[in-house]
Amino acid sequence: MISEAQILDNAARARFNEEGYLVLRGLLDPELDLAPLRLEYESLLNEVATGLHMDGPVSSAYTDLSFGQRFCALVRETQGTLINHLDITLPQKGITTNTPVHCGPAAFGLITNPHLLDAVEAIVGPEIYANPTQHVRIKPPEECLEQGGLIVGEVAQTVWHQDLGTVMPEADESQILTVWIAITEATRENGCLLVAPGSHKRGLVTHDHDTRSNYSRQAIPVDLVGDHRVALEMQPGDVLFLTKLTMHASLPNLSKDVRWSVDLRYQPIGEPTGRPWFPGFVAQRRSAPESVLANAAAWAALWQRARE
Repeated sequence: MISEAQILDNAARARFNEEGYLVLRGLLDPELDLAPLRLEYESLLNEVATGLHMDGPVSSAYTDLSFGQRFCALVRETQGTLINHLDITLPQKGITTNTPVHCGPAAFGLITNPHLLDAVEAIVGPEIYANPTQHVRIKPPEECLEQGGLIVGEVAQTVWHQDLGTVMPEADESQILTVWIAITEATRENGCLLVAPGSHKRGLVTHDHDTRSNYSRQAIPVDLVGDHRVALEMQPGDVLFLTKLTMHASLPNLSKDVRWSVDLRYQPIGEPTGRPWFPGFVAQRRSAPESVLANAAAWAALWQRARE
């Protein structure tokens, strides 16, 4: 277990540089840091379900089901498009003035969490920019999708990839740090992440189109990953740091409930983000604290302008 204080030492940074990943056990408190997000998403899912039922795309709002069961039922009926209503970024194409994006205060609070930023500072330095490549991922069980005849994109399973392979070449030299947060328990059964230790030292490798997906996504051919792979089981509040070149994927969710995570990215201020059409923001700037984005309303306004 690595505490928030321990991550700041040279040994932890050396492990990160050598292996390309670092798990920070208990960095965030499940009640103080994560419960606001869970409550916000329960309200959001209720709002979305009610609207979809009123407008006709789904047969029921499923008010009698638990969060996970309700999510699964709505994913099946919407053929996977439900996830667009719950994400904290816009899709890469097909954006209209009505394309949903969630910019709630609890989501913003997690991105700007002081404990999280203190840990990020140890890797990228004190001048921290929140990269707009960010996602809330609620991963349904495989049997939920199969019952609806639905296996779509990353709703089901994340393919092997490097995060640098998902952004524009402008970010090739940017020091982008991926931060993966477990909101629920992540186990081998429910689809925890896999990493290939040391793979970041090989640079950016070939990413081919993944023909198994209904979405346009790129995957590293499995034979390029190598045999050294580690499954990272994590508890709520555990946080994983990845370099932009660390190869990673996920196992399928073979459990009976959802596996929920948030992945964020941070980098030093002034470096290209790789998605210049989407809005990042200054999350911490010790030299000029007045330039830090102050609240969720301002963050939401950035995304509204980007959508327009």
